[in-house]
Amino acid sequence: MSLMDLLSMAPWVVGGGLALGAGGILASVHNTRLKIKHGYPLEGMWGQSLKPGIGSEGVERIKLLSQENAALRAELGSLKDRLGNVERIVTDGGYRLTSQIEALRESGRESGREPKRDKQEELQ
Repeated sequence: MSLMDLLSMAPWVVGGGLALGAGGILASVHNTRLKIKHGYPLEGMWGQSLKPGIGSEGVERIKLLSQENAALRAELGSLKDRLGNVERIVTDGGYRLTSQIEALRESGRESGREPKRDKQEELQ
């Protein structure tokens, strides 16, 4: 490559560098805008906080979110207990035995035979 070939590419190299720089600046501005919009703390170049104080609105918001979090955790605990009970019932041997008996009764009805009834069932 000669010097003239390199000089003919110089505008493209400079233009590409400027485009990358502008893209980086716009990305940084957009990132900061999203942080402000969603209430995230802003930081300086060295990680120091630019907005150290939390206003009364922020404190109230944190309090409401904490209360909602506690309520949701309590509900989740309740659902875990209920799920544990359902799992215990389903994995219980008596439940399986009952399911097998009902399946045999259904297969007997489908084949046209009526299942034998216990004396206790006849009394009811």
